Order: sequence, then structure tokens, then C-alpha cells
Amino acid sequence: MSGIIVFREVAEKILEIRGEKAIIDRDVAELYGVETKEVNQAVRNNPGKFPEGYIIALDSKDLNDLRSKISTANISPMTRVPPKAFT
Repeated sequence: MSGIIVFREVAEKILEIRGEKAIIDRDVAELYGVETKEVNQAVRNNPGKFPEGYIIALDSKDLNDLRSKISTANISPMTRVPPKAFT
């Protein structure tokens, strides 16, 4: 039963960004039980470990699209660093 719950929890975080299924950095951090900054530090410190196209740097249009979706409505318009998405 817990496997089904975990699957649903992950499935609910999958969004479509630029035609790709992806999870934003905040949700990846939540799934792994770490802070978002730790996920982004891992990306910054280990760029060779992520395949080409695996990480999408979100722009203002992407952020506006995400804010219109219920599951990501709490993305602040004043974020200092735009979120990343992982395909």
C-alpha cells in the first residue's frame, strides 16, 4: 500500500514544461527530504552527472505558466533564483 502512496505522491508532482514531463527543484527536494538549495548545489557542483536536456532552467514565461497550476501556485514571483525542472 505504501508503494501506491509514493507513486501517487510522485505522479502529482509531474508537470508539463516546454512539452516535457518534469518535476521542479522544490518538489525533487521534498521527495528526497532535503532543502531545494541542496538540490541546486548538487546540480551546480556536478554538472557532468546530468545528461544533456535533463535540466530545464525556467524563464519568466515558464514561471507564469506554473503559477497558473494549482500544485505550484506558491512559487513566489519574487524568487531570487528561477527554479530548475528535471525531466
